[in-house]
Amino acid sequence: MNPDTYAAESKFERDHWWFNGRRRLFLRMIEKHASSRDASILDVGTSTGGTLRALASQGYHNLAGLELSEEAIRFCQAQGLDQVKLGDVCDMPFEDGRFDFVIASDVIEHVDDDVKAAREVRRVLKPGRHGIFTVPAFKMLWSRQDDIARHKRRYRLREFLNCLRQAELEIVEIYYFNYLLFLPILAARTAFKVLGMKVENENELNSSAENRLFSKIFTVDVDTARHIHPPFGVSIFALVRRE
Repeated sequence: MNPDTYAAESKFERDHWWFNGRRRLFLRMIEKHASSRDASILDVGTSTGGTLRALASQGYHNLAGLELSEEAIRFCQAQGLDQVKLGDVCDMPFEDGRFDFVIASDVIEHVDDDVKAAREVRRVLKPGRHGIFTVPAFKMLWSRQDDIARHKRRYRLREFLNCLRQAELEIVEIYYFNYLLFLPILAARTAFKVLGMKVENENELNSSAENRLFSKIFTVDVDTARHIHPPFGVSIFALVRRE
């Protein structure tokens, strides 16, 4: 993508209900499990740097990012985010036990060997420290958005649990989230397929009014999902620990 495309993506990511709600969830977990603002935190799959900016705004300063796209890295650098390295989640350019906390959000569904990617997250974590994974859920939700993003898979909870266990990560919490909007999203994607509509980016269909409404719904969602463990959701959240 060219710089203008990344600039548009960055602006969009700052305002959209999904990205904002997900970042609030991450910050809550980091506050609980890596409360020191000196904690070393890695964001895997940095893209345009939204998560790193959110962390910096909360006073975290020992930050690192990992990104496979050189163009995305150049964009981050132009925005003052110089701590993003070029690299692959399956072979990260960091020493063993480097980080207090690792965020791997919507990353490992892009790689052929998801267990290897999860093992790399374990490797760069300090013993006893925590990390976060999120992945897309339910193959029935597969859409053009998955094709454009080059996803390899969407997960069921048991499948993702097995992946993390094979990577020898301790599961602290795991559950579906974005469950309140599951049926509307399923209905919309089904309609797109039936009608032959090719939506390049579903996020662009989000109006200001819808964004405000969905923000409120998603806030309730992320506040309740970990307590009620719904049987479905658009995504899966996992908090893990390196023993």
